[in-house]
Amino acid sequence: MSELDDLYQEVILDHNRSPRNFRKLQDANRTADGYNPLCGDQITVYLKLEGNLIKDVTFQGSGCAISKASASMMTSSLKGKSVDEAEALFEKVHKMLKGELDGKVNPGDLGKLEVLSGVCNFPARVKCASLSWHTLHAALHGEGVTTTE
Repeated sequence: MSELDDLYQEVILDHNRSPRNFRKLQDANRTADGYNPLCGDQITVYLKLEGNLIKDVTFQGSGCAISKASASMMTSSLKGKSVDEAEALFEKVHKMLKGELDGKVNPGDLGKLEVLSGVCNFPARVKCASLSWHTLHAALHGEGVTTTE
């Protein structure tokens, strides 16, 4: 196993055991639910937007280690970002998870989220890792519906 694979596993397990921002955000002004019918992952993303700024973002739900770790890493990376920055990050992460970066994005631009790049080698797990991101996208747009992406 490569060092990157070891790091990938270590980070995923850490965020699964101790997810960051895993709570209901009482003063959220945007929420959305996500569900992955393939493996049963369920998530609710809570956002507190002030103008164009993400003041806080949290999540609750149940799912596999990859799903929970991706949501934990997502919430940690988005606090204090603008909606436009969050949308740009969503696009980069989505492409990375699907293995579509093709040099269009510098993987270093993703910071700690780059550890999720190994997910593209496991097609059945892409939906697990991307569920929280699609749910965030729905919350940002005030869609508040259940996304199954």
